[in-house]
Amino acid sequence: MRDVSFEVHAAEFVAIVGPSGCGKSTILNMIGGLVAPSAGTLELDGRPVTGVPPKVGYVFQKDTVFPWRTVARNIGLGLEYRGVTGVERARRVREGIRLSGLEGFEDAFPATLSGGMRQRVALMRTLVVDPEILLMDEPFGALDTHTKLGLHAELLSLWEARHQTVVFVTHDLSEAITLADRVVVMTRRPGRIKLVYDVKLPRPRDVITLRETDEYAREYGQLWHALGEEFGASMSGHPRSEPGSRSPL
Repeated sequence: MRDVSFEVHAAEFVAIVGPSGCGKSTILNMIGGLVAPSAGTLELDGRPVTGVPPKVGYVFQKDTVFPWRTVARNIGLGLEYRGVTGVERARRVREGIRLSGLEGFEDAFPATLSGGMRQRVALMRTLVVDPEILLMDEPFGALDTHTKLGLHAELLSLWEARHQTVVFVTHDLSEAITLADRVVVMTRRPGRIKLVYDVKLPRPRDVITLRETDEYAREYGQLWHALGEEFGASMSGHPRSEPGSRSPL
């Protein structure tokens, strides 16, 4: 990526979209302190990020659950690392299981669960430690549409209750519009910011009926114009216009 600069506000849900290889996941890794920027600075609450910030949680594209741990022990892993023990850990694990709809599967191992259920376990393992900032790298990308929509509804419900700051990377423009307050559109490699778009759809959002509305269609059409230019240029091999050379909307 090159010359990337944007801000994420407290309790805001920001999605990042763009062609493969443009640096979306790298941005998340820098926010999470896993990768140091080769130039420029990245700040959290006005202070440079050095190492992994304690207030950040990360949900990866793969479910990353441990196959030798039960659902309850997978969800409680972060609490163990943070030294939360006894009654408090059990209470928070129970609450995570309830919120994720996994009652009855507390003692099940990941091999017996569907992909969507394993991803719920991974999401809850991060959420039960109450991170202030939640980084999500295409967490639903490998799931079928029905399962994905169900997890969209669950994520929105949890976010509307807790209002954590979320930075969400996706290839799915529909997913970005459904979930986010703002969408950052990146150019093809080397990735730059082409557009930062305010999603105008009101909250709370019903993930099913939302897609049937004229408002959703307008949002999708405007964002697709910007993103589609990058996909088209990448497929044709034509030179890319510099961001800001003309308005995509």
